Amino acid sequence: MLLTIGDFARASGLSAKALRRYDETGLLPPARVDPYTGYRYYSPDQVEQARLVRWLRHIGMPLADTGRVCALYAADAAGAARAIRAYWAEVEARTAVRRDLAVSLADRMGGPSTMTHTHTPTHTPTTSSGATSGAGTGPLRFAAAVRLDRGLVRPVQQDAAYAGPCLLAVADGYGPKGERAASAAVAALVAVADGTGGVPGPGPGAAPVRAGDALNALEDGVREANLRVAGSAAGPGAGSGATLTAALLTGNRLTLAHVGDSRAYLLRDGVLQRLTRDHTVVQALVDAGELDPAEAAERPDRAVLLKALDGGDVPPEPEFGVREVRAGDRVLLCTDGLSAVVDAETLGAALGGTSGGVGVEEAVRALVEAARGCGGPDNVACVVADVVVVAAG
Repeated sequence: MLLTIGDFARASGLSAKALRRYDETGLLPPARVDPYTGYRYYSPDQVEQARLVRWLRHIGMPLADTGRVCALYAADAAGAARAIRAYWAEVEARTAVRRDLAVSLADRMGGPSTMTHTHTPTHTPTTSSGATSGAGTGPLRFAAAVRLDRGLVRPVQQDAAYAGPCLLAVADGYGPKGERAASAAVAALVAVADGTGGVPGPGPGAAPVRAGDALNALEDGVREANLRVAGSAAGPGAGSGATLTAALLTGNRLTLAHVGDSRAYLLRDGVLQRLTRDHTVVQALVDAGELDPAEAAERPDRAVLLKALDGGDVPPEPEFGVREVRAGDRVLLCTDGLSAVVDAETLGAALGGTSGGVGVEEAVRALVEAARGCGGPDNVACVVADVVVVAAG
């Protein structure tokens, strides 16, 4: 016996308005629609699915993900449970990033009322290469080197990278138009965030930079990057896109924007710290406790992305991070052609580790050679940048 929409709403806990919406989106179609009156009727067997939809929506799961979990539940309940845990791990990871960002912004607002910051070093530190980073005091800048490598397997290079005095970026293209997508993404970010319409770095005599400007510039840059990916013949339906990871230096603050599985690292006092989290299915399973981190590198689906710039109408929401840096820090941005095959210990050693004495050009060469030594299965883009003091005058 079929249930009217009112009876089904009472049984499932969903309102009639919600049921009509879920019918229109194809998430929960009725068992029968009267061809004359348009009344919707539901089967009692649909109550369990409707309740699952209600609870998934209650935890904030988007409609598309809710539909996938419901479809999976019908065939593999354990798989559906893993998908829910992976989704919630992703929520908690995003919340942690936002919490850190909120704390950083609140700290800045608790200082000068104009929400500005400047940097006045009290000494002349050394860089990771052991050379002095500048005489006297002055603003911080990047001294960087970039290297791209096709690897030993891929027929074309689809990665892109950029390094300027205040902005670093890497992008990993995928699909038939991946090279265009990666190049378009980096070019868009540079145009918006590298002083041509976003945040000019605070040079000698320049006005202080507001803490929120860097975040706004990177957010605008990611949005523009997604538009340019769409315009590069790599948009929706083309099966192509790109990851994007960027770091913007303003004063003594490093602001990060990240979409996909390229990475950013910070080397300080010989200790390498990873600054970004991969937006991949495997990483979500690790976060959910469903997969041991040691097993993640061996998974054949480790590169399946949850987020990427694909030229869609709704750009992916990047993860942001803000942290203080100081002269002598070394920053690495790289695509997964490096990070997926070279372990953290080797990365740190190639960057200079505790021994120092390694310049940025030498470091990028060592990193590429490390990836090739592991078989070079993918393209590599890497940027190594020292945070240095620019002497006044």
